[in-house]
Amino acid sequence: MAYPVLIDGKWRDASAKATFQASDPQAAAPIDGEYPISDWADCDAALEAAQAAFATLRDLPGEQIAKFLECFATRIEERSDEICALAALETALPLSPRLAGVELPRTCNQLRQAAEAARTGSWRMATIDTASNIRSCYAAIGPVAVFGPNNFPLAFGSISGGDFAAAIAAGNPVIAKANSAHPGTTRLLAEEAQAAAEATGMPSGTVQLLYRTEHSDGERLVADPRLGAVGYTGARHAGLKLKAAADAVGKPIYLELSSVNPLFVLPGALQERGADIATQLSGSCLLGTGQFCTSPGIVILVESPGADEFVASVADQFQAAAVGTLLSAAGREGLGRAVESLQAAGAQVVCGGKTGGGQGYSYANTLLRVSGSDFLANSHELQTEAFGNACLMVIAQSVQQAAAIAAAMEGNLTGCIFSATDSQDDGAYRPIAAALRQRVGRLLNDKMPTGVAVTAAMNHGGPFPATGHPGFTAVGLPGSMLRFAMLQCFDNVRPHRLPAALQDASATGAWRLIDGEWTKGEVTVLS
Repeated sequence: MAYPVLIDGKWRDASAKATFQASDPQAAAPIDGEYPISDWADCDAALEAAQAAFATLRDLPGEQIAKFLECFATRIEERSDEICALAALETALPLSPRLAGVELPRTCNQLRQAAEAARTGSWRMATIDTASNIRSCYAAIGPVAVFGPNNFPLAFGSISGGDFAAAIAAGNPVIAKANSAHPGTTRLLAEEAQAAAEATGMPSGTVQLLYRTEHSDGERLVADPRLGAVGYTGARHAGLKLKAAADAVGKPIYLELSSVNPLFVLPGALQERGADIATQLSGSCLLGTGQFCTSPGIVILVESPGADEFVASVADQFQAAAVGTLLSAAGREGLGRAVESLQAAGAQVVCGGKTGGGQGYSYANTLLRVSGSDFLANSHELQTEAFGNACLMVIAQSVQQAAAIAAAMEGNLTGCIFSATDSQDDGAYRPIAAALRQRVGRLLNDKMPTGVAVTAAMNHGGPFPATGHPGFTAVGLPGSMLRFAMLQCFDNVRPHRLPAALQDASATGAWRLIDGEWTKGEVTVLS
């Protein structure tokens, strides 16, 4: 008997013709328990319930939405041992400190940050021009479908992560599509989300869960007119199919697809502290078996004896380090294909390059090398994302060629430049940074990119193919909420018909732009 799906506030048997099982990556074996592959009937029912929920949810005060998010965070914490234990089984991510000590607290923290954003309402950016009596603000866009990734089952999970928190805080119901790698973890989180929704009086259908659908039904779902927007984090090939379906009907879809996160080590930094940077790089590349969306996948050095020593040092550390377990068999196969593609494009394996070496689904810690000239000649192929414990070293002939490599980069989440602590690398830094700045969402100096701080100033986004739109972030509240909002304008609308955010009195103390000045006060001048 398969686990039930959550539709319209009820756990019910799925409309499904087939089931699947999660897998234990360390044992490379299935985990007991069947999960349904829902057909269109489940998708249709979830859309109907979400549309009905939206009619109520969009008008709820931010305080009630905040109470739901805070209640959910508390319930996750109360069930943390069970949730983290199952997540560790389904993903092979370390129970401690990774899941229990880092990811679960982060998940609850961002839910509470979303709650505060919903409560204050400043995210709406209410704008009032009294002379023309025109007023505008951001408001909920409609039901949101969230497709979560495999590498962060809690903090990016479809029914607990950043997309979920942002969509709910903006006043939208969420249809969560679980990642097939950790359906059980998602089920436990959905149980607590539904319990929190009931405890705080949220409308039925505020949170819903489907485990898997056929690809055709997924594409039909994202194109359905009852859906307001889509959030997707995962593989590029699947995301682009969903994007094509959503684009065909003009549906907003926010994607996180792939990123190689280029890292430049300038000559002065290499001479000054090359050994230390090599150690930092090895740790960053192999952290979580390289399964971070911000893991540095390409490192650019300028040709010198020091560059050769740097590559050799990183290779030694890769070979000495334990080989971690990958999230799934598909992840191992994808990493193998990526390494083969890099080799076919001219890269040479320095170490690794083969399956195995660790427990369960594993692939040897892999370092590759290519010249700057060959990279520029095959830049597209050599930017193939090797998602996992692999890294490509690019040896440029000069600083000028390194800048050309920066200009040839596709869109990425992050880009990093290590430079000397004095000014000797400033001349090299400027052209590289200028080219790189337009290719990455977050530019770092002298700091590895792994890890994404949940702060309002964070941009976890970037140009394609890092994401589908460079103007939005998936992390950082309240900014991330704007993906799931629409700008609504009210021209000469009678005062009692205006949304609360645009009425003369400010009920929540939100910041508003009134006649060109930001204030928390009331409208005092009327046209």
